[in-house]
Amino acid sequence: MNQNKLSFHQSSVSLEIIGLPDYSNNENKDQISIISQWKLIIIDKPLIEGKVEHLGPIMDAFYIYSNLLIKNENPIYESKLIDIKAENLHIHNVVLKSSKPNVKPLILKIGNSLLLDTINCFDQLNESSRVRIKKIGVSNNFAKKIRFGLNTKVNFFNFFMPPFIAICSLVLLSSTFIYFFNPVIDKEKNELINPK
Repeated sequence: MNQNKLSFHQSSVSLEIIGLPDYSNNENKDQISIISQWKLIIIDKPLIEGKVEHLGPIMDAFYIYSNLLIKNENPIYESKLIDIKAENLHIHNVVLKSSKPNVKPLILKIGNSLLLDTINCFDQLNESSRVRIKKIGVSNNFAKKIRFGLNTKVNFFNFFMPPFIAICSLVLLSSTFIYFFNPVIDKEKNELINPK
């Protein structure tokens, strides 16, 4: 039986979900409810892959960590599967621990753009109607709250930014006209054109 494969992309990150529909629930043949494997592909980084029981905790980790960043709290997340810690304002250290014995952890350094791209791929997965994930722990409620918070901030930013830019442009344009306008020269031109 052929497995379905779905990909979610955002700039330099891709998330692949591989699995089967649950035919006992009369699902469509293109649906994925039984996830057999997932892969997170980040450009210039090693491939991250695992079983379905690893996907939920890793998604939770990224959501919780990003929420800590937004709230300006000390951004550190630690669990038995993944640790994420800020090295500085722009670099984040991600340590993925294998569930297999004698396997060294995978250490990644990712920037803000890769962090956002990864979270965006997880958002796409959460909102996809073709994939059903049974989430364990906090991912269901927590992820939705965080996404709501991010969307609210983005909408607020998008709402106020265009008028702010327009006002700044008007001020800049007006100040240049004031700088180049000289009423004495204009008065002399008027007298030459319309002599009394």
